[in-house]
Amino acid sequence: MNRTAYQPAPHSALRTARLRLRHERGTAAVEFAMVFPLFFVILYGIITYSVIFVAQQNLTLAAEEGARAALNYQTATSTANALAARSSAACSTAKGLVASLISSATCVSSSNPCSYDGTMDCIIVTLTYNYAGSPLVPNLPLTNFVLPASLVSSATVQLNPENIL
Repeated sequence: MNRTAYQPAPHSALRTARLRLRHERGTAAVEFAMVFPLFFVILYGIITYSVIFVAQQNLTLAAEEGARAALNYQTATSTANALAARSSAACSTAKGLVASLISSATCVSSSNPCSYDGTMDCIIVTLTYNYAGSPLVPNLPLTNFVLPASLVSSATVQLNPENIL
């Protein structure tokens, strides 16, 4: 049988492939060890910011519902007492709607004349969650500077003084 220049010996190609595989043993493990930290940090960032986003949306929803609760009639003898009762109802509703995930959020409700119309009364409901004090996802080293210190949400409702009592 005549071999041409283009036909290698039948066993030499197989032998060369085996030698190459033997010399490359462990390279996949080394490549994985080099790439895995990058993939892990990206996955951790996605999960962390998703949880923070959900918590912020929960605070916003609770503050809005608290402000709506301030629109409900409260029995009182004076306008100041009615505004105080509505502010208290707003905070109790907002605290009741905050998810158990962020149950340590604090609520502050205040009634003041509206900044854009001094004849109207505005009730402002503000929910604050200290994220730095109790993070929802454990922090990795060196990530504190990119995470928020606190999550804050507020909602305002306008009340006509004629309809308060």
